[in-house]
Amino acid sequence: MKHDRRRWLGQALRYGAGVALGPAVLPLPLPARAALQLPRDHGAHPEARTEWWYATGWLGRGDGPAARPAQGFQLTFFRSRTGLAAGLPGRFAPRQLLFAHAAATDLASGSFRHDQRIARWTGAPDAEPDHAALDGARLRLAGWTLRDEGAQWRASIAGDGFALQLTLTPTQPLLPQGPDGLSRKGPARDDFSHYYSEPQLAVSGSVQVDGQRFDGTGRAWLDHEWSDHYLPAQAVGWDWIGMNLFDGSALMAFAIRRADGSALWAGGSWRRPGAAALYFRPEDLHFQAGRRWHSPASGARYPVQWQIDTPVGRFGVRALQAAQELDSRASTGTVYWEGLSELLDAQGRRVGLGYLEMTGYAAPLRL
Repeated sequence: MKHDRRRWLGQALRYGAGVALGPAVLPLPLPARAALQLPRDHGAHPEARTEWWYATGWLGRGDGPAARPAQGFQLTFFRSRTGLAAGLPGRFAPRQLLFAHAAATDLASGSFRHDQRIARWTGAPDAEPDHAALDGARLRLAGWTLRDEGAQWRASIAGDGFALQLTLTPTQPLLPQGPDGLSRKGPARDDFSHYYSEPQLAVSGSVQVDGQRFDGTGRAWLDHEWSDHYLPAQAVGWDWIGMNLFDGSALMAFAIRRADGSALWAGGSWRRPGAAALYFRPEDLHFQAGRRWHSPASGARYPVQWQIDTPVGRFGVRALQAAQELDSRASTGTVYWEGLSELLDAQGRRVGLGYLEMTGYAAPLRL
């Protein structure tokens, strides 16, 4: 299976290399980068300022249009270079910080549980107990783990009032987000991230919430992204979707917002099974907010319904539960909304499931 995933990566990169963004959209060229190398690029990139491994999905019964999600889950491991101990010797110099967030949504009860972890890390891949491997994805933080085992990803999380035990198995090629895995985040040369996704992951495992355990199967989406300059100075946050469609297609779209709500930049991708990826330009996308939910905890007002116009059609996004806000001020210092949502076609029919993420509504986001 590991061999197959490398073959899939080669296919995805060949597809992506043939899709170019127009010069009006990219006034300054992106720097050259080598092709993604697996399993190395699953691992940490300590030289980059910010990095995260991010998995979202659902467990339930059935698949495709007959899918009945019961539980949503989100887990993210972050790494941040501090720049504080570059000249200090020893294995205890805090050259890196590791963070982790996790959450579980129980649709039947309407409950939402989330938790967070933080630790200093020297950057040594064999540091104990908390570390991130450099030659593959093996992340450990305060007992929480996420590992790429070649044939699958495995996650184990025990949080406050919930627990996740998940196996995520690839069913499709890796999806580089942008040619060669470079994702533009603004007009300047440095406004980009290294970014790839694994959509349409088959999930099995369990979600336990308030002592009640649910075993099931479902679908997930995994992102890995690292960057030195993710957000332009004028940006306050972003809106993002990662959606697995029932026909096997994958849709990712994002808009980076200014303080007045206007889009500073936008992008994304679309891929049908077995086809080349189509990469969106900023002018290709239009996000229109709909119904909003007012958080009693933070006071933020989050759009929990959206209409998104793309080159492949108009879609609706609707949260399956409004209350899915995470307060991570004890770790990354942010409050954001991250929740299980459905994707609707222009006729209002459910055509997929995935996650909606919204940042910068409670306060401007600072990475």
